[in-house]
Amino acid sequence: MSSKILLLPNHVSNQIAAGEVIQRPASMVKELLENAVDAKARTIQLVIKNAGKTLVQVIDDGEGMSNTDLYLAFERHATSKISVAEDLFALTTKGFRGEALASIAAIAHVETHTRTKKDEVSSSLKIEGSKVVDKSISTHPQGTSIAVKSLFYNIPARRNFLKSDHVELRHVINEFHRIALAHPEIKFLFFNNGNELFDLPVSGLKQRISGIFGNKWDSQLLPVNEKTSLANIKGFAVKPVFTKKTKGQQFFFVNDRFIKSPFLHHAVSTAFEGLLRPGYQPGYFLYLQVDPKSIDINIHPTKTEVKFEEEQNLYSILRAAVKHSLGIFQVMPTLDFEQNSSMEVPYAFKDKSAVLPPIGIDSNFNPFKNDSNSNFSSLSSKKDPQWEGLHSDLQKEEISSLNHSQESLMKISESPKVFQLFSKYIVCPLKTHMLIIDQKRAHQRVLYERFLNSITNKKGISQQLLFPIELKLNSQQLDEFQYVELDLEMLGFQLNMKKGKTLVIRGAPDHCPVSKIEEVIETLLSESEDESSLEYFSHADQVAKRMTKCLAIKTGELLDVKEQQALLDDFFGCKETAVSPFNRKIFITLEKTDIEKKLN
Repeated sequence: MSSKILLLPNHVSNQIAAGEVIQRPASMVKELLENAVDAKARTIQLVIKNAGKTLVQVIDDGEGMSNTDLYLAFERHATSKISVAEDLFALTTKGFRGEALASIAAIAHVETHTRTKKDEVSSSLKIEGSKVVDKSISTHPQGTSIAVKSLFYNIPARRNFLKSDHVELRHVINEFHRIALAHPEIKFLFFNNGNELFDLPVSGLKQRISGIFGNKWDSQLLPVNEKTSLANIKGFAVKPVFTKKTKGQQFFFVNDRFIKSPFLHHAVSTAFEGLLRPGYQPGYFLYLQVDPKSIDINIHPTKTEVKFEEEQNLYSILRAAVKHSLGIFQVMPTLDFEQNSSMEVPYAFKDKSAVLPPIGIDSNFNPFKNDSNSNFSSLSSKKDPQWEGLHSDLQKEEISSLNHSQESLMKISESPKVFQLFSKYIVCPLKTHMLIIDQKRAHQRVLYERFLNSITNKKGISQQLLFPIELKLNSQQLDEFQYVELDLEMLGFQLNMKKGKTLVIRGAPDHCPVSKIEEVIETLLSESEDESSLEYFSHADQVAKRMTKCLAIKTGELLDVKEQQALLDDFFGCKETAVSPFNRKIFITLEKTDIEKKLN
């Protein structure tokens, strides 16, 4: 009887392992950069083409490998990082499983050149789908160069699941940021399709943060330092006034390894309690040094999750360290100095223009005609028909104005009476039921359809700025700008780039207040983990949704009756009224019978 259980061939098991370790080009970038760091490189270059789908190459000046080590490096579970099980609890390196290179070689074409300091020539190896197709010697400088081409060439189904180049590039940049932030002592270069995205020299931590995210970060960071027997904590917290609603400013590193930890994030959030505006996220770049024996990093294939031995104590120490930093620099609860909403133009009048009042003129009137010999008393007692005519004209104007006001009042009184509930909902009573409408979601729907219409029909209305706004963009924002520039122009933005990555804004859509322009542009040029669902939509749709998030009426914003009615008029003029652009229900219906049942 034949056995049902069979041993998988190596190339199949390698492909299965690749599914766990290599999910997209960014996964490959992470593994190769970490290997270069472990090789004690002082300079690391990352070169990609087509967001890594065509090429990912990492070149370092590290220790390199011997000819024998080069062949062993592509075998499964071959590693120089551990030798016994106990080593797993004393790790000081990035990689240790020995699966990354074998997994990459199983689903791509790999070409490697490497040379140690004592070797006169370098060793070269080419592998395609786990099969060695060429081995030779070459003239490569000390260090290692690994070029990975045609990712998932032999697994078309996996390749079809990759997103657009723009989305995949964002993931690659995120992984690059994490490695570069963990090692400011290493010089990093990053090229995409022949263009330099980053040139990060050896620097201090603060300078590395500014080199990645922009020079303005120098003034936004508060140092955090704490040394205890359990952990040493250093890094920076972002000043509350510079925090954002979207995620992307949160970086935890444990023993120079980037990690994600909702538990530690909560510790930092409690330290910021009372200092952030509603909906805003704390920002931080925090580095923890702990005893390797007190953590377990072998709980996830990507090694971005760790388990702490004394997590409750670490929680308390981290919260106290951040809170102490905020206190030393006298960070007080942020006050909202924005203009009072009562001083702004009501929402109901957003599309209305000024109307000149009518003026009645009698062209035949001349008060001095035939009155040259009259004295003041005779003039005042005389009832001149022309004066009577003027008085009559004034009366007509007053009556007309009064009638117009009465008609306006009647129109308002005839419209449904609406009122605001809990500073969040608009209640609209009808004959047999009432509508309870979420004001934020309703306004999101109005703005989304308006912005999307402007982009698709190329009819965005722009308002010229009296004083142009200049924004210094970092490399990631500059790359994002190239993808959305046309959409921004269709919305009504008037933009041009100056030397030194400076964006000049000369005009903005008429629905975008001047005070919000800088925030809107920064939001449009940023990428948030919360927006992963937007990857499936077009650039135009993404831009419209991000604009909507920035400019929609917020929960808790007070609206007068006219503003409420104007919002409802705009909302019920939308093509879609059931859900918001983010697929959230906008309103519910409360029937009269439901109320009567409650009262019985």
